[in-house]
Amino acid sequence: MKKLLFAIYPLLVLAAPSCSKKSGSTMEPFKQIEQPVKTYGFESTVSWSDEFDTNGAPDPAKWTYDVGGSGWGNNELEYYTNTTNNAVIKDGILTITAKKESLNGMNYTSSRMVSKNGSDMLYGRIEVKAKLPAGRGTWPAIWMLPNDYAYGAWPNSGEIDIMEHVGYDPNKVHFSVHNQLYNSSNAKTSTLEIPTAFTAYHLYRADWTPTAIKGYYDDQLVFTYTNDGKGSAGWPFDKPFHVLLNLAIGGNWGGVQGVDDSIFPVSMQVDYVRFYKMTTTN
Repeated sequence: MKKLLFAIYPLLVLAAPSCSKKSGSTMEPFKQIEQPVKTYGFESTVSWSDEFDTNGAPDPAKWTYDVGGSGWGNNELEYYTNTTNNAVIKDGILTITAKKESLNGMNYTSSRMVSKNGSDMLYGRIEVKAKLPAGRGTWPAIWMLPNDYAYGAWPNSGEIDIMEHVGYDPNKVHFSVHNQLYNSSNAKTSTLEIPTAFTAYHLYRADWTPTAIKGYYDDQLVFTYTNDGKGSAGWPFDKPFHVLLNLAIGGNWGGVQGVDDSIFPVSMQVDYVRFYKMTTTN
């Protein structure tokens, strides 16, 4: 039996190469098809803006107002009006002024302006050039809220804070986003100290695309929040938003160390607001 096996084995070895050649394939090797990577940019021409070139009241075609003194969910102390007593344009500058005066049960007045109509925005670059008010108790903001709250009440539908400042912590400017996962004291935030925030105009900017929200102060990147791709809890920022400009007094953050009544009247001044649409290339 052993001799027979030894006799057959060389024949098998000799036969093997011919079998290998016969079964050879002429098919091309598999190649993975790469999907084109989208690149996002922004138009060089402004899509919507207000340069505040006409003296008097802000343009009603571009702005409306939140009016009232309910505390606005933050225990704020001002009553927001819709008059030139608190928001007025002169010499190319919008001035939002908070005053120490009683109105409808509140001890301060101010303004909270809301962009409307053509300023409804879904992705793009938002630029606001502004000079901030000084003084303990002030809480100015340049920010964005959703138009329709498609994912539910705040914070589920998102908030983008392009600039916030609290007067008791001078010159420290904050960029933040709020959503279902990150909000209030847990919000995603970055802070930059701007020594001349009260005495000079600075450019506050947000670059908003489907993949990220990036914040820039005077063209310096200060904040990045990336879309995790897991849905609206972390990324409700796929719906149209609008811009708000306001100067709050006191409140849960601005009033932590009280209000210095000797500072009034006090103002935030805005040179312009500009929105550039997003562009996409593959």
